[in-house]
Amino acid sequence: MADSPEAKLMRGLESLDVKISQTLYERVFTRQGPGNVFFLSDRALVVGQFKKKLEDAKKDLEELNRQKQDAMVSGDVEAGNSLSSESKMAPYVTDRKKLIVCFLGIFISYFYYGIIQEKITRTSYGEDKEKFVYALSLVFVQCIVNALFAKAVIQLMYRNEAKDTTPFCWYGICATTYIGAMLASNKALQWVNYPTQVLGKSCKPIPVMILGVLLARKRYPLLKYLCVFLIVCGVALFMYKENKKQVSNDSGSWIGFGELLLLVSLTCDGLTGAVQDRMRAEHHVQSHHMMFNMNLWSIGILAITLLTSGEVFQFIAFCQRYPYVLLHIFTFSLASAIGQNFIFMTVANFGPLTCSIITTTRKFFTILASVLLFGNSLITRQWLGVFLVFAGLTLDSIYGKARKKA
Repeated sequence: MADSPEAKLMRGLESLDVKISQTLYERVFTRQGPGNVFFLSDRALVVGQFKKKLEDAKKDLEELNRQKQDAMVSGDVEAGNSLSSESKMAPYVTDRKKLIVCFLGIFISYFYYGIIQEKITRTSYGEDKEKFVYALSLVFVQCIVNALFAKAVIQLMYRNEAKDTTPFCWYGICATTYIGAMLASNKALQWVNYPTQVLGKSCKPIPVMILGVLLARKRYPLLKYLCVFLIVCGVALFMYKENKKQVSNDSGSWIGFGELLLLVSLTCDGLTGAVQDRMRAEHHVQSHHMMFNMNLWSIGILAITLLTSGEVFQFIAFCQRYPYVLLHIFTFSLASAIGQNFIFMTVANFGPLTCSIITTTRKFFTILASVLLFGNSLITRQWLGVFLVFAGLTLDSIYGKARKKA
């Protein structure tokens, strides 16, 4: 097995220590003449200075090795292979501090993301009580901010890393489903409140399981089916509409148009995950390169769509009438980019299990905050649905993935 560069350097330092000590000894004790007094008087000082520098170099090398080992702690093998760059953090930051930073980053950014998203889409603007209905333009701005953020991270941190070998066209396929998920999710807020949207988006295991069974011929343990059953029952209890005024315009149907949009969003999420898994299996993929290229494709697709539909001009006119909405849109997009970044950090350093637990906890508190701030009252049946959904998600996060690794 070939020695590492660090081991070779350590042996070289030790060999150099011996050689210089031997040279000094020969010059001091074998040299004849008056110069011998000089070497005798200065030998201790010269050797002492060299020894100090040598020890400092060894300590620095040992610290470097320790930092490299710490950077690999808590990251699973698959995430470490595909996201190795993200595990490089400041050497003085311990694993516990990393976890706290990641949790707070995800919680704060996506908490703010959800609040601003509902504020943008459900606020009545001006005397005419106009509504923000430009979901396509909102996603377009969000993709621009995400791409700029990812590009900045790449330039600052990954200049010397191996290149991403994924064909650029694959990112186009992934970006199409990614856009579909975001558009359907944002558009759904015009018919459903934010707690309903969050619970709907919490059902990602369902499309993943369906696509896995139908397309990839995958098998799942019984516990996985139990988790999905709990999630489906919880969503059904939460979304079921009674014949009351609280029902939307299509009150005669068991499920409304907003819920259908959430189903479309979930399907696109499942397709996006399937494409990304194949990309990671067949190519060298880096997380921020994936983030940048997907958003770059999304910008191009959305730009064409906005120009052909004419929505961009309506969006600009709306922002001119109510310029204060631009601040909300920018902060919404920035929160999205920062949240994605902390999710990548969590996966790289602690694995997807910890990341899923953090995001599930964040969703629960987001629902509570939305209920308190926007008056979206929940009845007992809906609270039971909330409990079942998060119980299923928690079981799937803890036991489902644990068995998969076993």
